[in-house]
Amino acid sequence: MLRIAGVLAALLLFAVAAETWPLYGFLSHSGEAPLPFWGWERMPKGATSLSKTQNDEWASTGEAALQNLEAHREKIGAPAMSAAVAVGGEVVWAGATGFVDLKSEERPSPETQFRIGSTSKAVTASALARLVDQGKIDLDEPIGTYLGDLPNPEWTAITPRMLAAHMAGVPHYGDVDDPDRLGYARMARRYDDVRDALELFDESPLLFAPGADFEYSSLGTVLLGATMSAAAGERYRDLVTREVLDPAGMTATIVAPKIAPSDSKLATFYLRRGDMYREWRPVDLSHRLPGGGWASTPSDLVRMGSMWLDDGYIRPETRDEFWTPQKLANGEVNEQDYAIGWRWREWRVEGIGLARNANHGGVSRGSQSWLIVFPDYDMALAITVNLRTEEFSEFGAAWEGIFRPFAARILADRAGPAEG
Repeated sequence: MLRIAGVLAALLLFAVAAETWPLYGFLSHSGEAPLPFWGWERMPKGATSLSKTQNDEWASTGEAALQNLEAHREKIGAPAMSAAVAVGGEVVWAGATGFVDLKSEERPSPETQFRIGSTSKAVTASALARLVDQGKIDLDEPIGTYLGDLPNPEWTAITPRMLAAHMAGVPHYGDVDDPDRLGYARMARRYDDVRDALELFDESPLLFAPGADFEYSSLGTVLLGATMSAAAGERYRDLVTREVLDPAGMTATIVAPKIAPSDSKLATFYLRRGDMYREWRPVDLSHRLPGGGWASTPSDLVRMGSMWLDDGYIRPETRDEFWTPQKLANGEVNEQDYAIGWRWREWRVEGIGLARNANHGGVSRGSQSWLIVFPDYDMALAITVNLRTEEFSEFGAAWEGIFRPFAARILADRAGPAEG
């Protein structure tokens, strides 16, 4: 009897140490080991909001946006949400609400950083557009022109355009030949050069002939980042810093760290089960940096979005090409109307009218983001949250409550003072 008790005690100790015993865990998230029953928290009471405006002229508009943001945060049960709006190339408002950390009840600010997931693809697209304008890369040249010897012979016919528009046939995370190569253990490794991360999928067969179909693939964007790095003759992250972060003044945009430093402004990221929340496991996202590994703030994101409306930063012809949904080899536009590193949409907003936009959203470990650029309003809008909702639309629906008051104000200013 004592021997059986000893075995059970040993199993329990192992479960505590490894946090993997299903009998002691909630359901797994993202294919990782089951979560233990401890470490879960409830949402504190008394969340506060913080709003910053460029000047008093935007104060009432920003207050309306902040109230809508807080109402949406409460509706979806998010710990924290943050948002920003840029008009005419200037950040005119930034707001944050909720709790950046549930245990300490720390409040977020517009300077709080969030993992931005696939909104990183817009960061990569920005650097790619700069390389195109500089003549350093041709969207329709085979990537072997820049990368040299390709580790996978099936990549020979792939072009940067195909990779940026998800028409190359490169598998997404769950479609690689060996899923363990992208398992949780691999997320403990740091990749200083994105070209080294190709080892995680370079033996996986393509899903279809390059250009023949559409399949969203963050790993394809990693391959694009490696191609850009080779074309520019420098590390991908150095290229992005020089061509995107520095020109836009994006001082808060960083490679998402596995463990936030003590002086970090990085949010705590959460998984939710009902009304309980648990901090997301530490992960290193450097292996997917071009497609989903950056961390940023809404203010930084709208600074980058605004740069796309600056003809001195990106040529109008290049912008138009990058915001045009791409066609497959058969001449048909791809099934998602996906452009080059962006999605192009035309929405109708009641009381406002047509809202044409280029946008990209992102889903990461315990975090989501969305950057939307409205060229007709000379506006960029970004929202972030430190929670992964069931459906992206639950989080993303917050955009309209922020867009509406700013768009109404812009239209009113254009109309001028009423006569009489």
